[in-house]
Order: sequence, then C-alpha cells, then structure tokens
Amino acid sequence: MNLSLHQQRQLQQRAVDLLRQTAPWLGPLERRVLTALMVRTAQSGHLFIRRSPPSADILGVDAFLVGSGGVMAITIAETSPDEQQARGAARHAEERCAAIRGPGGQVLARSALHHIVILPGALARGLSPSSLYQTYAEADLDRLFRREPTLNRPQTASIANQAISRWADYQEVRPQASARAGDAVGLLDAAEVTMDQLVAAQQRPFETWMTFLHPQQQAIATRDYAGPARISGPAGTGKTVVALHRLRHLARHSVGPLLFTTFVRTLPGVHKASFQRLAPEFADRVQFINLHAWIRAFLTARGRPVSVHRHQVDNAFGRAWLACRDPLVDWEPTPGYWRTEIDRVIKGRGVTTLEDYAGVLRRGRSVRLNAEQLASVWRLYESYQRNLDDKQLHDYNDVITLALTELVGRPLEQSYAAVVVDEVQDITLTGLRLMHELAGDGPNRLLLVGDGQQQVYPGGWRLSEAGIPVRGRGEVLRVNYRNRAEVLGFARSFDAANDVDDLDGAPGVSLAQVESANPGGAVHRWHGSDTDLAKALVDTVTALPVPRGQAAVITFSLRDLDRCIGILQRAGIPSLHLDRYTGEPDGLIKVGTVHRAKGLDFQAVLAVAFSSEVEVTVRALGRPAS
Repeated sequence: MNLSLHQQRQLQQRAVDLLRQTAPWLGPLERRVLTALMVRTAQSGHLFIRRSPPSADILGVDAFLVGSGGVMAITIAETSPDEQQARGAARHAEERCAAIRGPGGQVLARSALHHIVILPGALARGLSPSSLYQTYAEADLDRLFRREPTLNRPQTASIANQAISRWADYQEVRPQASARAGDAVGLLDAAEVTMDQLVAAQQRPFETWMTFLHPQQQAIATRDYAGPARISGPAGTGKTVVALHRLRHLARHSVGPLLFTTFVRTLPGVHKASFQRLAPEFADRVQFINLHAWIRAFLTARGRPVSVHRHQVDNAFGRAWLACRDPLVDWEPTPGYWRTEIDRVIKGRGVTTLEDYAGVLRRGRSVRLNAEQLASVWRLYESYQRNLDDKQLHDYNDVITLALTELVGRPLEQSYAAVVVDEVQDITLTGLRLMHELAGDGPNRLLLVGDGQQQVYPGGWRLSEAGIPVRGRGEVLRVNYRNRAEVLGFARSFDAANDVDDLDGAPGVSLAQVESANPGGAVHRWHGSDTDLAKALVDTVTALPVPRGQAAVITFSLRDLDRCIGILQRAGIPSLHLDRYTGEPDGLIKVGTVHRAKGLDFQAVLAVAFSSEVEVTVRALGRPAS
C-alpha cells in the first residue's frame, strides 16, 4: 500500500467505527475479519455484510465479497462447520445470487460462487474438511485477494449494483480513505493500479464463461441425473464449458477423484488450465488426461506395460496390404480407406468374426460392401493381425481392448466419483465401453459430451450399442454463445456434409441450425497467388486486432502448416504449435491444423486454404465483450 502508517490507521479506525454502527452484534472474531476485509476493499472490490444477526442455531453467510477473484460467500466461525451447516450456508448463498445477471441474459453460475470459511488464527492452514467450502486462516486473508482474476472492474461493479437492489438482508460497507496531494489514490500504489488496468485490458472476453452461464447451461451443469447423461450440440454451443462447470459442481457434492478425458491428445492440458482458474480448490482432485495416456498408465500400474511402436505397426499393415490388395485397390476411394475400416469398424468395435462384421451398420463409410468385398476386407484384417501377433506388437485398438479386459477382471480399488468424456464422437465403440465400465451406471457418474457433426473418423456408433442408457438424460444445446453472428455465418460455409445425430440415433442439430446469441463480428477475406502469401500472412498477423497470444493460424493439412510456420519464422514472428499448447497465457501466435484446433477457443483465427489460389481469412472468434 502506498499509504502512510497514519493513513492506514485512520482507514482501519473508520472500518471499526462503521462496523460498530452497522453491525453492533458482531463478536470479536467477526469484527476483526470484517475490519480487515473492509480495509482491503476500500478502493477495490465490494463487501456486503448482514443487516441483522443470523439465528443462534444456524451458521449462515456473514458477508459477500465481490472482486476480481469472483463472488465469495464468507462464513466466519470459530470451528469448521459440519456438512449440514455447510449445505445450509451454500443454499443460502445460491439463493441470493440466483437473480444476478450477466451480459446477454446470462446468469451467475452456481459453480462460480465460492463458499469461504474463515477460522481464527492459523487453524485453517491445511485441507478443508469439506468439499462444500474452502477454509482460510484469519492470518491469511491476503490469499483471498491473490486468486486468479475472473472478473474485471466493470463486471464486479455490475454484480455489486445488482446486489444493492436485490440483497435486502445485506448492505455494502466501505470506509472512506483520506488522501493528501501527491499520494496514490486509495490502497493501491501506482504499480498495482497499472497491473489492474492491464488485467482488465487483456482479459479475454470469452472467459466470461468462468462466472456467467446461460440459463440452459446452468441447469445442465447442476442437474441431478439418475444415470449416465449426454450433452450434444454443434461447435460453439458451450458443451465443454458446461462440462467444466459440472465438474466443479460434482466435486462439491462428492468425495474421491474425478476424471476428465478425451480422444484428442492436446485438449486435456488446455482444459486443465481452464479448470484451475475456475475451481482452484478442486484442481488436485480432477485428473485431466487423454484416453490413450490413461490406458498406458493403467496397464503399467497393473504390471502390463505396452508401447505402440507406430513404425513397426505401419510395417505390419503394409505387408498385409501387399498380400491382400488386389481385390481391394480398385474400390479404395481415398488412400488409407481400408486401414481406417479396420481401425474404426472392425477393431474399434471389437468385432471378432466375419459374421459379426457382416452385421455391422457401417455409418458414415462411403463404400457399400457386398459379401465378397466384406470377405476381402476381413482377409486383410486377419493378415494384419497375424503380422502384429508374430512380432508381439499392439496397435491403439489392441491397447484399449487389453485395458477393458483388465478392468472387467479387476475393477479399480478406488473408483472415480465421476467421469467426463469430451469429444466423445471420436472415441471408438470399444473405448466407449471402457469408459462405461470405468464409471458405471450410478447417478451422476458418467457424462458424455460430443457432436456428431464434428466426427473426424467415420464408422460411428450409437450409445445404445455400448450398453449406455441415456434415455431421458440427453441434452442438446442449440444456441451458439462463442461466435458473433458474422463469424458464425462464415463457419457455416464449412458445415459438415454428414448426417447429424444426437449420438444415440435421434436427429441432432447442425451448425447451420443453431441460433446466434451475439450480433456483430467481422470476417475479412484475401485471395492471391502462392507467391503473394508470405507478405499477406505477415501483414495480417502484424495488424491483428487482438493480442497474438489469443490468435491462431489454422490450415487444412500438415504440408500447408509447414509452409505457414516457415513464413512466420522467416519474418521473426514467434509461434507455438498446437501440439504443445496447454492453455497457459503467452504472447505466441498458435499454429496447427484444423484437427488440432478442435475444441479450442481463440479471439481471431487465420484460416489458410491452399488451392489454385490462396485464401487467407481472419475470423474474430471471441465470446462477446463483457
């Protein structure tokens, strides 16, 4: 603080006097804690305290603190509350905050409301005894003001203004600090003021999701499901956002570890960083890991380590293809088609006989097969499998099957309280069965999140084929909250041609059918020759209207990606490949293919498509500014 000792004492005395006038019933501990909080929020943040004492037999919420770290319901107590008391206080806080609104009709998410219990002295230095609240020691109150920023000043002011008119049983308290000419204003020195302005200026508008949700999203995040549940919907409708908020909700109402997994290798790290900002108190309880990494760790722990030697596996298939290619080569519509047929339709579904293969509905596969063709594909599969067995090799599908067999034979000693599977449409049927075995059918144990339209690997399944009952527990999101209208219109030009379902056979919602919640946005196009690309790409990156760390260059092939990376390197523009992106803030422009960009958010995207001419398109992909 850039205040003299005399000024600090004056401010503290004003806080003491104000509390004596507004809340004379307070005990010594409450007076000390609230005085300290009032001093800290005198010029930054908002503190609301009770207008009257709580009932003697009820442990309530003594204050609400609204600041850059979010909305905190504060209980001051001599000892940790029991579960019944904590639930009562949490319910009280949620009821008070239910009417708080954000931009565009959003509501304050229940999972963005933090229940804090402050204990005397240093008693709180350790783990909280309950998942319903966090404990802080009276001596460690500064930690409350070092939380990851989730709100900027306009947002905190909006919440506080609504609270003034809605919280009849609470009042805002703020002692006035005196300042002499030449003194820094209030409690913040010049460096702190600059940092606060910098945070507010650079805060990504699309991170409003950490505090505010739309009512449908809020309902799904906190709904009680009697068994496995499914969330589907096109890109931009907030499926992963809901999943992360639901993870925090489940963590508060359960004990034990939770699992968040996905097929895409790069996504778990990004979502882990997001969850740490949303719910730092539960970050250690949730494991974020892609499916194959989890399987390798599981099998290693069981004394059955496996390693997929990709080059040797490719050789095994190549030898099988040379032996069996003649009846198949003329039917192959694209290179690698029959390799995918084996990976996704035969092995990915756990098919073990030609008769079973003949009965499979090959959804999304472009070539229809008669009995003779099916037999030819099966011979290719058998030859490939023999080659693997001869060298004691495993491919990715074999590893999933091994893990499923192991798990069925011996379940985990400590089961997961809940399992969330994101981008589920890209997981094979066998992988889905593994996740079902891992989570079970208990209430709120399994949440599947995905979009049939974004399925990268044809040969899809239905949830019913995996034995997962979701009837009556399927949610479809229909409103795009991520993109502004102009950007959404551009994205629809890439709309997938495949049929869209809700992952269990019913008609789904395509990107062309979603509603846009956010007007405006900008799309800029450039067309030119290949030789003109370097200058156009560098000029576009240089003139980006957002920080480079919040923008990405996306291509549709690895070859085109290498060309763009070379252009940026020669121009001295630092970049980060999406394979290494973890979601942590940095100043590097991101680069990757459209497959690697699945599930990620950026404020601006340069989509580079090479054809007879080159098109570079800049898209503003942020959520609406707060």
